[in-house]
Amino acid sequence: MTNPLRAAPDVRLQRIAGPCGIVLFGITGDLSKRKILPALYDLANRGLLPPSFSIIGVVRSPRENMLQTIEESIRNGAKTTVTDTTLKQVLSGVRIVVGAFDDPHTYAELGTTLDDVDSKRGTAGNFAFYLAIPPELFPTVLNGIGEAGLHQVTENTWRRVVIEKPFGHDLASAQALNDVVTRVFPADSVFRIDHYLGKETVQNILALRFANELYEPVWNSSHVDHVQITMAEDIGIGSRGGYYDGIGATRDIIQNHLLQLLALTAMEEPTSFSAHALQIEKEKILEATHFFGPVGESAVRAQYTEGWQGGRWVDAYREERGIPHDSMTDTYGALALGIETRRWSGVPFYLRAGKRLGRRVSEIAIVFKYPPFLPFPSTDGLGQNTLVIHVQPNEGVTFNVGSKVPGSSMRLRDITMDFAYGHAFTEYAPEPYERLILDVLLGEPPLFPQQKEIELSWKIIDQAEQAWAQSPETLDTYAPGSWGPRSADAMLRRFGHSWRRP
Repeated sequence: MTNPLRAAPDVRLQRIAGPCGIVLFGITGDLSKRKILPALYDLANRGLLPPSFSIIGVVRSPRENMLQTIEESIRNGAKTTVTDTTLKQVLSGVRIVVGAFDDPHTYAELGTTLDDVDSKRGTAGNFAFYLAIPPELFPTVLNGIGEAGLHQVTENTWRRVVIEKPFGHDLASAQALNDVVTRVFPADSVFRIDHYLGKETVQNILALRFANELYEPVWNSSHVDHVQITMAEDIGIGSRGGYYDGIGATRDIIQNHLLQLLALTAMEEPTSFSAHALQIEKEKILEATHFFGPVGESAVRAQYTEGWQGGRWVDAYREERGIPHDSMTDTYGALALGIETRRWSGVPFYLRAGKRLGRRVSEIAIVFKYPPFLPFPSTDGLGQNTLVIHVQPNEGVTFNVGSKVPGSSMRLRDITMDFAYGHAFTEYAPEPYERLILDVLLGEPPLFPQQKEIELSWKIIDQAEQAWAQSPETLDTYAPGSWGPRSADAMLRRFGHSWRRP
């Protein structure tokens, strides 16, 4: 007899957005050109957007050949094949509004444009306002939208707002930003994008844990020794100096991406995949998360120095363009955290993120304890079982297990069992922005962090930042191409562990 659960079609994947449009503040910016516009094209090309879908770009200064610029962005960034038919469909729905973000006339013209698009293209009054702009402009644009009444809805219509990280730079600023947003849009119409949550491997954490009987019984402090969550980049700050300095790796990466990964790894099973059910369980974990010992011993920051990397000489962080020579911004951050719940008490979670490290890699490594008894004459070559969830660039899962080496003697060695997305599935894997933008248009928020999660994350990060501000000498250094400063190695040694080499 066929299992009805296995036979049921995935209705979610068949859904397409209804009549709607997107208002894109910052349509000429880097984020729009590299991610948002290509994602919108891919959605249209896959038939997940209505033919009448419209893109209203808001720019502060007029530019020539806007349609050509948009077309170039699509051709350079689209994942699906660019066809003349779909490209014509997408470009036919483009409208441009030119004006300063602090000028009421800009929003009056935007309102007129929305009405015109409604009447001519049938968008039914449904629009998402995407703020692909620097965070300091969020209040200005939100107030402009609110004062012009562009957020107001009538029966059977919706208006939503999409905000890119950073969601503040500490707890107080995150709360202040939320006050500004929720004065204009109701909380359930606010979508805070963390593109990491749109990655297939991140979503697969929940499937791996809760769709398989194998893992969940050992996913606890009785069997797990520790957990390491890493996001390493092999590049420097590039042209982002103006944004990055004063923010740093801990605020930029650990506060959102890595603490979200921690929550998904450690949370209890939700009652459903609804946004509310997921939010409840993630909040419980973040509320129970604390430093694994004194903050001074459980938080490390560092900057990269000059040196050779990848066969070329690279500048130190303080020598990068636009960076003050006395900057105290961290390009590497590492935290040792614990979770005070029955499942995880006593298990350290190590989080690290940095630039100019050994290679580009993001992963979650669940390291299991040794068996309580090993009857073998020798255990040389036997490590700890480790389940590694590869988030990027090679998405998949690896499980390190002990095995006998062929031969007449009982010798042990670690081997790996690999699952790679690219080899296991032939289905199309959408880019994170593609998945998340579609969820915005559908009004489905499971993959978007909620305000309380953001505040709980900032409470953790603020403790480290405050401790570092009081002790400037804690800023360590590390060589480009290495895996971080010695102080990070020393932090793990204090707890009886060492960093794994990704």
